[in-house]
Amino acid sequence: MQLEEILTAERCQCKIDGVSKKRILNKISELVSAGNAELEATEVFNALMDREQLGSTGLGNGIAIPHCRMAACDEIIGGLISLETPIEFDSLDGNPVDLLFVLVVPELKTDEHVQTLAGLATLFNDDDFCYTLRHTYDSEDLYNIAITY
Repeated sequence: MQLEEILTAERCQCKIDGVSKKRILNKISELVSAGNAELEATEVFNALMDREQLGSTGLGNGIAIPHCRMAACDEIIGGLISLETPIEFDSLDGNPVDLLFVLVVPELKTDEHVQTLAGLATLFNDDDFCYTLRHTYDSEDLYNIAITY
């Protein structure tokens, strides 16, 4: 999986204020729906919240990969956010989250969804990658690091 296939510089934001899980999911929804006429931020938010009700997408070690499938989506869309201050996310290890990669996938692309999630989990399991993202203070740099790692 190549991140440049699903990620754009516009969907990367560095060191933003998260406040809470609900607020950051709302901000993420706006981020991925911007520039995508087929996606409405409210619908993305509802889909992400529905997915979180099934179980937290907080993987542990400060990482979360909120994701959902949507009928209105026609291509896999990703967004990357680093937070200024970690927030509670009901993660598996109980620790707060400061790196989030959101994934919105077309409803019928189940295999691609699973493969992309697996690739992201592997990538975010790399301590050097996460360290570099956490110590980046510019959104464009965040994007460039993500696509070249």
